[in-house]
Amino acid sequence: MRMDIQTYPTHIVAYKKYLAVKEATHSFLKKSGFLEVDLPVLSPVLIPESYLEVFQTDYIYGTKKQSLFLTPSPELFLKRLLVQGIGDCYSLNKSFRNSDPPSSLHSFEFTMLELYKMHATYMDIADTLIKLLRSIAQSVSGSSHIVYQGTTVSFDKWEKITVADAFKMYAHIPEDVLFNQSEFIKEAEKKGYAIEKSTYEDMFSQLYTQEIEPHLGMNGYPTLLYDYPKEFAALAELNTDGKTAKRFECYIAGIELGDCYSELTDWKEQDGRFRQEDNKRKRSGRIMHPIDKGFIQALQYGLEPCAGIAIGFDRLAAIFANVSSIEETQLITIS
Repeated sequence: MRMDIQTYPTHIVAYKKYLAVKEATHSFLKKSGFLEVDLPVLSPVLIPESYLEVFQTDYIYGTKKQSLFLTPSPELFLKRLLVQGIGDCYSLNKSFRNSDPPSSLHSFEFTMLELYKMHATYMDIADTLIKLLRSIAQSVSGSSHIVYQGTTVSFDKWEKITVADAFKMYAHIPEDVLFNQSEFIKEAEKKGYAIEKSTYEDMFSQLYTQEIEPHLGMNGYPTLLYDYPKEFAALAELNTDGKTAKRFECYIAGIELGDCYSELTDWKEQDGRFRQEDNKRKRSGRIMHPIDKGFIQALQYGLEPCAGIAIGFDRLAAIFANVSSIEETQLITIS
């Protein structure tokens, strides 16, 4: 691992664009009534999420030692504040995720924008987000559209498509197969994917990455892909079909930018899902951490209906800076 100081003129230009996007984001959210919240990045407990790995460290004082974890998102803190009545709020701060492969669009330390809106659904957040993107574009480029790596993207509206329709359109997998785990794995095998020791979640992720994502945000507008299988929404409210959750992801020019859902407020359901996620972590050999029981207690106290979204802010800035790597927007990188 090394530390590099980027002094090339292109990095400085891109970094200035990063700052302009940041300033435009703060300006829009504050004008829209969201309160900025400054939060810790270390916690003794975390929300169990089976699909990601965490960083662990220790606080040592004399003979006492306590395990602490770098937060992979600010969600566990923001949800407590929502229960306490803070209202519409957001955090723009560092988050940390371990063991992900290095890429031009991901780092183990990254900046996340996470915001919550009370008495709102995931589609209300979609309306707020497209307005935010349009506002940023107007602020940094003087137009409601941008050109990213040769692709023109207008922020006048969304291209909206369900996950089921996307798999049918791009992977030629019908809805009845998509939501049947054994049939889906068989279909993946027919396509040539290696299925040995793979779960439904594993195979879904592979097909999603290879056959769906490259098409998203490529048709002149950002894409809103919504209603994911319930297996991929541990903290989201379910739809009435019992198969999908009120969750969307958004894409610009093939780049996944944000993850949103209508928040699950039923504490019993959430407690059960936490246990399932914790068991998945154990089976996969991930770093184990205490479950955030305070999160469940907060839900017991009562969380009003709300929705939230987490946005990879480094990616957002890279898109508006028209650079292919998030490192190009940073003056100091560790790799």
